[in-house]
Amino acid sequence: MLSSATMDTQMSSPPERTDFIREIVAADLRDGRHEAVVTRFPPEPNGYLHIGHAKSICLNFGVAREFGGRCHLRFDDTNPMKEEQEYIDSIETDVRWLGFDWGAHLYFASDYFEQLHEWAVDLIEAGKAYVDDLSAEAIREHRGTLTRPGSDSPWRERSVEENLDMFARMRAGEFPNGSRVLRAKIDMASPNINLRDPVLYRILHAEHPRTGDAWCIYPTYDFAHGQSDAIEGITHSICTLEFQDHRPLYDWLIENLPVPSRPRQYEFARLNLTHTVLSKRVLLTLVNEGHVRGWDDPRMPTLSGLRRRGFPAEGIRDFTDMIGVARADSVVEIEMLEHAARDVLNAQALRRFAVLDPVKVVLENYPEGQVEQVDVANNPEDPSAGSRQVPFSRELWIERDDFMEDPPKKFFRLAPGREVRLRSAYFVTCTDVIKDDAGRIVELRCTYDPDTRGGASPDGRRPKATLHWVSAAHAVPAEVRLYDHLFSPPFPGAEGRDLFGDLNPDSETVRRGCFIEQSLSDVPVGRTVQFERLGYFCPDPDSAPGALVFNRTLTLKDTWARLQAHAAPGSV
Repeated sequence: MLSSATMDTQMSSPPERTDFIREIVAADLRDGRHEAVVTRFPPEPNGYLHIGHAKSICLNFGVAREFGGRCHLRFDDTNPMKEEQEYIDSIETDVRWLGFDWGAHLYFASDYFEQLHEWAVDLIEAGKAYVDDLSAEAIREHRGTLTRPGSDSPWRERSVEENLDMFARMRAGEFPNGSRVLRAKIDMASPNINLRDPVLYRILHAEHPRTGDAWCIYPTYDFAHGQSDAIEGITHSICTLEFQDHRPLYDWLIENLPVPSRPRQYEFARLNLTHTVLSKRVLLTLVNEGHVRGWDDPRMPTLSGLRRRGFPAEGIRDFTDMIGVARADSVVEIEMLEHAARDVLNAQALRRFAVLDPVKVVLENYPEGQVEQVDVANNPEDPSAGSRQVPFSRELWIERDDFMEDPPKKFFRLAPGREVRLRSAYFVTCTDVIKDDAGRIVELRCTYDPDTRGGASPDGRRPKATLHWVSAAHAVPAEVRLYDHLFSPPFPGAEGRDLFGDLNPDSETVRRGCFIEQSLSDVPVGRTVQFERLGYFCPDPDSAPGALVFNRTLTLKDTWARLQAHAAPGSV
């Protein structure tokens, strides 16, 4: 995790990455426009952060770190109707989990309510703001369209004295919700609709999580955002592209108020991901309508959901580096995110044995009651990870689909009369198949070659298949949840389809009756391991002693890497 002390140190070398945002920052520092860079990440505490927010977090905190500046975490808590402490806590947890720390620089827009109110009064006194009695619907109608200019409110020419009185009475709580607003007086004919007398304050009789009932009028995001930046001395206010049309209003307010600094806003393209919807409104609907278990459901694109599923924070940071920072919107394949996670997990995850669809193997020539410990590598990609001892006995579990009674030509796993290797143990040969009355295979009788201990033959035999296994006498039962994309089509809701009709009915498959090796009982929540030959898995918070639950993070198959290997040179 990056400490605030680290982020406040001066830059000792240029950043490793470059993009148009970093080029702007470098030029501003080089030309003396700023002595140090100060960025901010300003989430609204009205939901959980998702993978799209990770791009912004990594950019804002990353730029500050690389240029020896600092990044603030500021909650835009201007709408008490939607904000909860739960969301504040989850956001702080997510930012820290990604590897960043704001140090002493934690702020809330509500910290500035008194100052913002004073500046609103300044605008009224300068004749640049007025109290409007129009309803929200009437304001929308008066605002016009992209092809039709707006029309003045009948209340636009109220006197300064009347506006000051009305605004004071709004603050005093004399009027009901929605009855009046404070609007900036700019230009109702502006080609930019955001400059057509935007709303600065609205009446909301609601308890605020931090200020209680001290206020019944609250600033809009557009009014609070730029001024909060100015109060904190933000040098580069980095936003996603949907705020580009709001920048003229951002600048107008900065220019027309006695703010202590002059921040600049810059916009970059937000993240769009296939098979995924990155909309808080949609994610909230998924939660409220029971399509998922909650904000941290492993199928959700929230950071808490990805963490619960077992995605490593380092993989998400690597992913944001891979996609870069651009000015134009685009769609990124979700397989690219999965590839970045696999790269990290392949290098770091310990290997373990687990059997998800078990069938029993009995080694008829293995001594009954005998148990031996075989040495198994923890991670072939990392020799420093060492090895572990795994118990081996006469009765084992293997995967049901690792056996076929009448195999096709290219099936090399276990079959009658065929020899295979059991990982790090012995060569075994199937001699008989036991079925129940319904014809289902319930047991495989095999023999083992005692001269092949460790999985190697002194005569040079090399079976074409190596299988994983678990000793039946030592196996630990577990529930395993297999996850797929939450939405089946790459572009949910496209071509007029119902968005929620595109939900994947097979996004979660629960396997019970699985068996895992003993050491997996001690894997802590948050630690992802590889079930050999099956994929990456991590314990779920639902796990309890004697009732273990594992989530599949990812399969081993890397679709994106395969596609890139066959792509034309220079393609992405």
